Amino acid sequence: MASLTNGHTNGHAHFFTHDGQTGSIRFADIPSAIDIPVPGADIEEAVEVNLEDLPDDPTELCTLLENEAAAKNFWLVISLAYAKQHKFELAIEILNKGLAVLARSPPKEKIGLLSLLCWLFLYKSREAPRVVPDGVLVSEARTKDFYLQAATGALNEASRVNPSFPPLFLARGILSLLRASLQPPSKTLAPGAVEQSERVETLRQALKCFDDASRVSAGRNMMAMLGKGRTLFSLGRYADALECYQEVLAKMPDLRDPDPRIGIGCCLWQLSHREEAHGAWERALEINPDSKIANILVGLYYVHDSNRFSTTESGFLPVYKKAMTVYTQRAFKLDKEYPLTCATFGGYFLARQAWATVETLARKAIELTDVNAIASDGWYLLARKEHHAGPSGFPKAIEYYNRADNARGGGDRGFLPARFGAAQAQILNSDIDGAKFRLDKIIQYTKNIDAMVLLGSLYASEVFANLTAVVREDKTKEHQKATALLEAVRLAWKDSKKNIKPDTAVLICLSRLYEAEQPEKSLACLQQVYQISLDKLLDEEKHQDIEDKDTRTARQKEHLAPQLLNNIGCFQFQMEKFDDAREAFQTGLTACIRLGEKEEDKDTDPLITTISFNLARTYEAIGLLEEAKQVYQGLLERHDDYTDARSRLAYIELRQNPTMDGPKAMATLFETDAANLDVRALYGWYLSKAKRRAANIAEDQEQRHYKHTLQHYDKHDQYSLTGMGNLYLTTAREMRRDTEQDKDKRRKTYEKAVEFYLKALQLDARNAYAAQGIGIAIVEDKKDFTAAVQIFSKIKDTVRDASVYVNLGHVYGELKQYSRAIENYEAALAKDRASDPQILACLGRVWLLKGKHEKSQSAMKFSLDYSQRALEIAPDQIHFQFNIAFVQIQLAQLLYSLPEAQRTLVEVEAAASGLDDAIDSFGEIAKAKNPPYPRHDLEQRANMGRNTMRKQLERAVQQQTEYEETNKSKLARARELREAELKRREDERLAAEHTVRAEKERLARERQKLLESSRELAEKRADEERRKEEAEWTVDSEGEKVKRRRKGKGAGGGGGKRKKKVEDDSGDENGTDGDGVGGSGRKQRRGKSTTDGSGGDGSGNEKRAPRKKRRLARKPEKKMKSSELVVDSDSEEEEAVTVGTQPTGGDTGGAFDPDAPSDVEMADADNDEEEDTVVRQRQRQKTSRRIDEDDDDDDEGDEERDPAPQSNGQGNVFADGDNLPTANDAVGAAGDSDTAEY
Repeated sequence: MASLTNGHTNGHAHFFTHDGQTGSIRFADIPSAIDIPVPGADIEEAVEVNLEDLPDDPTELCTLLENEAAAKNFWLVISLAYAKQHKFELAIEILNKGLAVLARSPPKEKIGLLSLLCWLFLYKSREAPRVVPDGVLVSEARTKDFYLQAATGALNEASRVNPSFPPLFLARGILSLLRASLQPPSKTLAPGAVEQSERVETLRQALKCFDDASRVSAGRNMMAMLGKGRTLFSLGRYADALECYQEVLAKMPDLRDPDPRIGIGCCLWQLSHREEAHGAWERALEINPDSKIANILVGLYYVHDSNRFSTTESGFLPVYKKAMTVYTQRAFKLDKEYPLTCATFGGYFLARQAWATVETLARKAIELTDVNAIASDGWYLLARKEHHAGPSGFPKAIEYYNRADNARGGGDRGFLPARFGAAQAQILNSDIDGAKFRLDKIIQYTKNIDAMVLLGSLYASEVFANLTAVVREDKTKEHQKATALLEAVRLAWKDSKKNIKPDTAVLICLSRLYEAEQPEKSLACLQQVYQISLDKLLDEEKHQDIEDKDTRTARQKEHLAPQLLNNIGCFQFQMEKFDDAREAFQTGLTACIRLGEKEEDKDTDPLITTISFNLARTYEAIGLLEEAKQVYQGLLERHDDYTDARSRLAYIELRQNPTMDGPKAMATLFETDAANLDVRALYGWYLSKAKRRAANIAEDQEQRHYKHTLQHYDKHDQYSLTGMGNLYLTTAREMRRDTEQDKDKRRKTYEKAVEFYLKALQLDARNAYAAQGIGIAIVEDKKDFTAAVQIFSKIKDTVRDASVYVNLGHVYGELKQYSRAIENYEAALAKDRASDPQILACLGRVWLLKGKHEKSQSAMKFSLDYSQRALEIAPDQIHFQFNIAFVQIQLAQLLYSLPEAQRTLVEVEAAASGLDDAIDSFGEIAKAKNPPYPRHDLEQRANMGRNTMRKQLERAVQQQTEYEETNKSKLARARELREAELKRREDERLAAEHTVRAEKERLARERQKLLESSRELAEKRADEERRKEEAEWTVDSEGEKVKRRRKGKGAGGGGGKRKKKVEDDSGDENGTDGDGVGGSGRKQRRGKSTTDGSGGDGSGNEKRAPRKKRRLARKPEKKMKSSELVVDSDSEEEEAVTVGTQPTGGDTGGAFDPDAPSDVEMADADNDEEEDTVVRQRQRQKTSRRIDEDDDDDDEGDEERDPAPQSNGQGNVFADGDNLPTANDAVGAAGDSDTAEY
């Protein structure tokens, strides 16, 4: 019977499934009943066993088989019948009893039972859990490994009986494949290293077994081919696996369990052909709608497709809903134990926070799968569940995340979401260092954007926390790492391929990082956030009913975050863009009001207070002091304890009334809130400006104020420490330096100043004012100009004050780098210090030093100019008057020392006049009450100028006059030559420009002529074609366009037929007339027809001149570029008729028919209907090329002409002889016309 052979053919019947419909196909050979013969009876007697209603206890059946000494096939059939009903434990029990009964039989009798027993164990391993379930003893657990060991024992015993038994090859391959699924993936390999892990070796062993199974079956065992494809897929050789699945589908197109289309789709998916993979799975669903695997895979495709949208976008929900409700839910209904479905559905319930369901589905996915990736998904679901549970679940979450990562290999092959989740859990569990280490590894392997954002935020949080610490640490490295990571994220947003939307949180974090050192970049980040927010408002169509664009934009800005507008305004204020800052603050106040209206429970008072204060500060900077006072007073009405507003009012009062009301306001402020450090700092500043200098620093009022602050309020007050340093620095600068004791005392005072500065820098390493004080002390005490330059250069970008540039100018002047000194002094003037006489005096000094060093009278003149400007601003300052006189003396000395060729008479006379002014100035300065230098020295300098220098300049004037008179003619001649040379160069330049311009104009004219000629030629050709067409074509009575009919010419008046003359000599030679066609597709030569003029017989046949005959040798068959006929028709007396082609849809496809006659007669000119048909047919066939040749062309090269096109057997003629395929070479679904090809 048929059932006796079941299970022995190719081994493919030993694949089991829960699919009822498919199961009936797999066990189709199992009969509904069998007859077990009873030996020893007189008549043929048998016991019938109903295989569709088997008992739950097979003991009676086994006893019957043993007593009746039934053949092994009966044991096999009954065991398969139990397996058909999914009673695999009973089937295994029957096989074990059968083996015990057959223990004394020949070994070959047991091999079939052992083979089936092995397959049953393999199937049970698919259903068994990977790990020991909770509450089950390890010794009693039936895990996958347990059944694989049992299958190994059965397989080894069968191999000892007959190692070449064909089903055993396939069983060995499946056993190795399942064993490899339990082995962990290999870890990260070095570049170029060959993987040699235990799992890979097991898979290679499985691959060899499948090859052996295919070999012994001569390639007919499709299950072996499917196993090979599955093994190659596990090895990551997806292209090779795809070929295996396609080969199976080509040979067995009706195979649907297992369905090779599933494997094809999986391979295509891994090869990044997502749509083709989807098509393969959809085809599998068409063939078997109840395929749980195809359903879940299509569902996963739509889950992946939903990633194109953000969860907030409208396109996300329909796609995700389709994935879950249409496909995943159906797959779950078909098999609630299928691991992939459980893992996918677990993600859905995770989003719904159905934790109990997530736990159940995740456990099923972990325990029942034999795929490491699905087990990884299960561990990930459990980790997410514990992660959401809070602090109590963080340790378990980290453990589960690690298991999910290791299930996929860990390292660069691991599960990125699991590693990222573990880092998040570590952060929540306060393991910041561990999280940073993990995130750093992720970025090394993947450059993941989310990991870069999180790691950058961790480093940034350390930087921000350090800003508020009492004692600050150096966080430069953390600052650099945070900036680099977040900037890399920002750069990734610009890559359109990645499709990553900007994150405002990243921009705000970057803005805070740039705030201290690079405020321009910080503002740029905030402005990008501003633009993103504004674009979002545009998408929401806020105030689109307002037509004016500026008004509409202004109204839309009112819906932005007030904090954002306030921060933008602060940066613009620091950059001295006060108008933009005022606009930002005003818009921010309006935004606060709208926010309060929108969220009534929102407390906007702190925002309004802060932004109002900033707006008042902006009014101050602009000069609108009254508006600023109104805002401050309004703030005090709302908050009478607002000290900052009160301080600013006192400062404004001091600026407006520095002698009366201002000092009173400062005193009142100090009495009101003397404990406030900001107030004490402002009052200390006031004392530094208003106090009288004390000879002893201990008696200085400002020093007492700072000392009181440090002793009784805050010993770490940076302003007081810096102020104390400034006091000691000023005192040391003014101390005497006459004796060594004075010098030592002065040095100690400098050291005391530096001590205060260093303490301030310990509290804040970025205190630029303290650093500047140290730089000044180094210059004045140690004369270390190089170190001072380094200090001042570092702080000039932080302290936006003219004092830094003045100090740099001093240092560069001492270093004799006069150009840099001048540059820094001028930068100081640009800092709202254009009228500062001290800076102007410094510029005069450095220009003087530069002039003396370079012996440049122009530098001396600049020095004199700056000195005069300083005196104009402060005319009462006598030392500025001395500076002018001193520069004039130095200029006179310089001009006297210069040779005559480097000076002019006018300059010498001007220096003499300046010398007289200097002599008078020294006399006046010497008579002043407090001259800058001793009177005796000033009088001596005046006498020297009066007695010595004046005489020297008088001689210099005389010498210069004689020199210029002597060299006047030479100078005039040199001037003329110079002017002539300049004119010649200018003429040459103009001539060259004229030549180039003329050449361009000539080329333009020639180009225009060519264009006009081409246009005329094109128009002429178009006219000729139009006239020719009008002459050849007309419109018939039905309104269709047809060719004109022409009557033949003859002596008898005609009406006769005009026939094509054809000459056949031997079958190899063909002759044609001017209109004839010798063969389909063959090029013809046109001759000139003649008419004899007699035609007395009235036949109407035309007389033609003899034509040349050509021998066309048959050439090797090759393809033609076209099957259409090439016809030439230059003469209006002739017409070309397409002959020898088959109509569209014919069997020959336009190929040349060798059996067709080579002589074709022309149609009757009088037959209108036939003529119209020929013309229309010719129009359909689109014969377009016409070749004109003269009669006197020679015969050379005739044999090189293309032969007639040949048929390729499928009605296709290809160009250039290429054998183009008629179908795709890739095998997608051979034998199944409905299957999509890949």
